[in-house]
Amino acid sequence: MAKEYKLKDLSALSLKPGEMQEVEVEGVESGKVLLINAGGSIQAVGSKCTHYGAPLVKGILTASGRITCPWHGACFKAKSGDIEDAPALDSLSVFPVAERDGAVYISGEEEAIKSGRRKPNFQCRAAAASKPQEQKVLVVGGGSGALGVVDGLKENGYEGPITVISSEGYLPIDRPKLSKALSTDPDKIAWRDGAWYKSGAVDIVDDEVTGVDFAKNAVHTKKGETISYSKLVLSTGGTPRRLPLQGFKTLGNVFTLRTIDDTKKIVGAVGDKGKKIVIIGSSFIGMEVGKALSSGNSISIVGMEKVPLERVLGEEVGAGLQKGLEALGVKFYLSASVEKAEASAADASKVGAVVLKDGTRLEADLVILGVGVAPATAYLRDNSAVSLERDGSLKVNEKFVVEGLKNVYAIGDIATFPYHGPGGDGRPTRIEHWSVAQNAGRAVARDITHPKEAPWSFIPVFWSALSGQLRYCGNASAGWDDIVIQGNPAEGKFVAYYCRGETVLAMSAMGRDPVLAQCSTLMYENKMPSKSQIVGGLDVLTVNVN
Repeated sequence: MAKEYKLKDLSALSLKPGEMQEVEVEGVESGKVLLINAGGSIQAVGSKCTHYGAPLVKGILTASGRITCPWHGACFKAKSGDIEDAPALDSLSVFPVAERDGAVYISGEEEAIKSGRRKPNFQCRAAAASKPQEQKVLVVGGGSGALGVVDGLKENGYEGPITVISSEGYLPIDRPKLSKALSTDPDKIAWRDGAWYKSGAVDIVDDEVTGVDFAKNAVHTKKGETISYSKLVLSTGGTPRRLPLQGFKTLGNVFTLRTIDDTKKIVGAVGDKGKKIVIIGSSFIGMEVGKALSSGNSISIVGMEKVPLERVLGEEVGAGLQKGLEALGVKFYLSASVEKAEASAADASKVGAVVLKDGTRLEADLVILGVGVAPATAYLRDNSAVSLERDGSLKVNEKFVVEGLKNVYAIGDIATFPYHGPGGDGRPTRIEHWSVAQNAGRAVARDITHPKEAPWSFIPVFWSALSGQLRYCGNASAGWDDIVIQGNPAEGKFVAYYCRGETVLAMSAMGRDPVLAQCSTLMYENKMPSKSQIVGGLDVLTVNVN
């Protein structure tokens, strides 16, 4: 039941527009709220990001009322607490503020103050109970994109039935924890439990879509079901690539990493540690897994680049990240190509070594492949109603509607969409970020519920657990011509700006958490400083976002 609570700090009402302050609440154990002045109006909201609990007071607040998390770029509307950008899970609780008799009070329920978050009530109805002419949303795939669609629909007041078809065998999970922590228990990393979906009559179907009849608005599944839809959202993610080389398809203990089943197999093969592990690919997946397994095992990472992640982050940053992992005992074999995998002398059915083209032989108890993913669109390959891009993805418009189709959306790893961030100019782009898929899902949900509104706008953000926490925002996949670095990547504390001409396309950073929130906000507001300003020594944290 809501009641008034006194705040311990009386200076709150002196906040200027765009300022915020974390304040303790009297009478509530560990109770804190974030006081904000958005547009001249002071109110209180939950103090922590609903993704991983980052203190929002260390993030960015614009005068217009947009709060950006300092860790992973989640955004909220200050006035309503509503989610603006992933990876926020729930909206923030909002509490009215009042000044009386020389004291400051907020009104709210104790539990809401403690958690600082609110879960909007589901209003969806089961398909069987819906009207025949009512809209039916069908989501194919059970990952981050699906989570964004379902959450976005409920937040926008959608009341029709929702069906999610997933072949993974579990509910949407925090997938980044697979490579960063080798999590094996779906219940511990599921964003929502089964009861939560059931309460909103969201039908979760354990099956695999094998084909789509776009003319009849129906999908066909591996179990022989035909499921109809009014709106179809394709979110099938990526399929890990394998090496078409001798031994890699036939020998045991050669793993890819995409699902919980994959992590279970890897963890089982590692056992009590002391294993020789070869990782093929100096990608984010390869580097993260190498770091996660570095304690007690011998790790070798093989990459084709001069330094890890050179094509994504540049040579100096990549070399710095390499040094950080080498300090953990990880060995690198770079500018290298793989020749074959050899069988173990003890067990001819399992891998025993990886041989490089220069003759180097790396003994291996197990091998993990981190050589990228391909869009999981095999079920559409022979469908004459769609035209796949050369990489197997689907081309979509600003609202993620598939080109040439009506009422069909594609999001996540399978979508090539017009990118309008810094330097993007609407260029067709495919971005394999977990939070991008979720934001795209939210964009689709808003188009379904509010089709006349402008397309959802967001700045891509991702993070990686290496020798430290790497943060990245923007997109420089189309290529940069210069990198401006402040700090020292080899020491794990730096900011790198990826530029084309005077435009800063993207930023990566380590040991400088506030910079991510600042840069993603500046990019969103189209106020990012120029290359010349940064070369001249400008600290972006001093730039006014308002």
